[in-house]
Parts: sequence; C-alpha cells; structure tokens
Amino acid sequence: MSAVTIESLVYQIDGKPYESRLVFDADISSPRPGLLMAPNWMGVGAGAERIAQAVAAKGYVVLIADLYGQAVRPQDGDQAGAAMMPLKNDRAELRKRMQAALAQLQGQGKAAVDKAQLATFGFCFGGCCALELARTGVPLKAAVSFHGTLDTPNPADAKNIKGSVLVLHGASDPLVPKEQLPAFEDEMNAAGVDWQLLSYGGAVHSFTDPAANKPGMMMYDARTAGRAFQAMHNLLEEVFKG
Repeated sequence: MSAVTIESLVYQIDGKPYESRLVFDADISSPRPGLLMAPNWMGVGAGAERIAQAVAAKGYVVLIADLYGQAVRPQDGDQAGAAMMPLKNDRAELRKRMQAALAQLQGQGKAAVDKAQLATFGFCFGGCCALELARTGVPLKAAVSFHGTLDTPNPADAKNIKGSVLVLHGASDPLVPKEQLPAFEDEMNAAGVDWQLLSYGGAVHSFTDPAANKPGMMMYDARTAGRAFQAMHNLLEEVFKG
C-alpha cells in the first residue's frame, strides 16, 4: 500500500448524524470503481478499516458505511447486538441507511469515483446489508456477502438486482440457518440473477475476522479468508472490465 488514506465523512439521515470512513489511495487521481463496504455487527472501527485499506490498495475507493449513527460504536457483543437487531428487523430502514451511504460514496469530493462502476460487499450483518442494498435495484455491478445471513422479508425484490451476486459461506456456520441456502438459491433463480454461492468446508461464522475466537461458532480461518477475498477480487475484476 503506497498512500492509502482514511478520512471521515459526516452526513445526516433524518436529521441524525452518521460518520463513515472513506478509504483510498491518495496517489491516484483518476476515477476508480467505488465499493460500499458494510462492516460486521461491530460497525465502523479498526477491524473494518484494516479490511478496507487492503481492498482499496487494489485500486478501489472504499466507503465503510456507518449503519448505526455517529454516537453508536459498540464495544462488545451485547452492544453490537442491541444496535444490529432493530435494523435486521426493519429492512426498510436498513436499506435507507445503505442507500444514504452509497450516495455519500458517489457524492464526496475527496476521491474520484467512476459512478458507472459501483459494487458493495459486507461481513456477517454487513453481508445481509450488501444483499439488501442490491435488492433495492440501485445500479451495482456486484454485491458480495462474506459469512452473512441470506434471508429477506421480500424475496420478490431480487428481480430488482442489476449486477452479479456472490455469497461466500462457511459450510459449518451455525449462525446462518441451513434452510436459508436453498431459499436464497430459489430467490435468485426465480429472478434470473447472475449468482454464485461458494461454501467453504470446515469454516464457521466470521472466518475473515482475525479477532473471532469461539471454536465451532465464530472462528478466523486464514486459508478460507484468503480464498474468499480472492473470489471477490476475481468477480470485481470481471464486472468492472466493461
């Protein structure tokens, strides 16, 4: 990484302040594809920034979405769950916040973004958020979910998806109910979406998170993480070719 910069962007949704992170290589002035990143349930923080830096170094402008609001920065799982569940239970509000973050990515003046080359990716809860944003019909080239839940209250909305969908799933993940996989496949097939679901043997939830250390439930897996990120980069390279 040569000059990957992290800057805060403060904006408002319904009169409430939100603070996202814009991550980009400051040595590049030409427009680049823009990626909206939905972090895991811990929200905007150092772990999310590390991932965004690594992705931005590949030649992207990455915006880490603030899904909870500027004043909400969970410090533990209990706080994260309390912040996450109201949004999981109100997908319209979740979608609104993702759309607002996407608008920030496109409208900010700190890093040039090619507005015809947009995608989203997310982790755990953020994976759910990435898929929900795609279901709104915004012009994304791709939506990528890492170890996220796949359910949605409005499966018919998959017909709105404009780009490709990639789900990166731990085959032994106890936090993504098994029945969600065939339901997701049926949803995508019914809508004629270009989709992939890669299931990694032995991997559980949070396999990309170096801080995850609950064996059998949430556990970092370096090999699986590397494979999954490579799968995302392969898809992005494909869809951004033009």
